[in-house]
Amino acid sequence: MMKKLLILGMLLVSVLGVAQNEALFEQGKENYKNAKFSEAVTNWKKILDNGQQSAELYFNLGNANYKLNNIGPSIYYYEKALQLDPNDDDIKTNLAFAQNARIDVIEPLPKTVFSRWYKNFSGVFTYNGWAIVSVIGVVLFVLLFLLYWFSISETKKRICFTISILSAVVCLLALVMAFKTYSDFNKNQPAIIFAENTEVKSEPNMGSESAFELHEGTKVQIIGRDQDWVRIELADGKDGWMPVNDLKQL
Repeated sequence: MMKKLLILGMLLVSVLGVAQNEALFEQGKENYKNAKFSEAVTNWKKILDNGQQSAELYFNLGNANYKLNNIGPSIYYYEKALQLDPNDDDIKTNLAFAQNARIDVIEPLPKTVFSRWYKNFSGVFTYNGWAIVSVIGVVLFVLLFLLYWFSISETKKRICFTISILSAVVCLLALVMAFKTYSDFNKNQPAIIFAENTEVKSEPNMGSESAFELHEGTKVQIIGRDQDWVRIELADGKDGWMPVNDLKQL
C-alpha cells in the first residue's frame, strides 16, 4: 500500500512540475511579445533550474538575450539549442546574426586533407553509433563463419568466408572509431566568453604577462584547468589562461 502511495505521489509531483514549466514557458512567451525581455529570460531560466531543457527553450533564451544585447549569453544559448537540434535552420541563422555582433574575429587554422576526411568520416555516427556498427559486424561475422563451416558447396563456402572477413574488418574499424570518437567527445570542451572583456594570461595568475584580450561571445576550447583558472585555445591556435568565471562551458 505504501509503495503504491509513493508511486502516486511521485507521479503527482512530476505532473505538477510539467504543468509549472508549461506555465512558465507561456508566461515567458507573453513577456517576450510585450518586449519584457528580462522577465522572459527569468521565466525561461526557471524552467532550466527545474531540470527541463529543449532546443526551443534554449532558442528562445538566445533570442531574448540578443534583444537585450547580451551577446555572450545569446550565443551560448543558440549553441546549446544547436546541440539538441543540429539541423534547425532558424537556430543556425540566429546564431550567425549573434556571432556577427562579436568584437573578436578569429580565423581558424587551415585543415589538412586528412583532418577534413577524418572529421567527415567520424561524423557519420556518434560513438554509440560506431559501437552498434561494431556489434552488428561481430554478429554477421559469427553467422557467416557458421554458414561457411557447415556449408557443403565450395562456392557458398568462398562467398561466406569472404564476407565474414569483410565483416570482421568492419567490426574492427567501427570499434576503433567508437573509441576514437568517444575520446574526441570527452576532449571537446567548448565554452563561450561571458565577460565583456578579459585578458588572457601566459600563466594561471593575475601577475603574469598578458598574452591577448578576448571579448564576450567568442568561442574557445578548454584544454586545461588550474584551480580558478582555465587554459583555453582559439580556433587560430592561440592559447593562454583566463579566470574560469569569465566563460561558461557548453
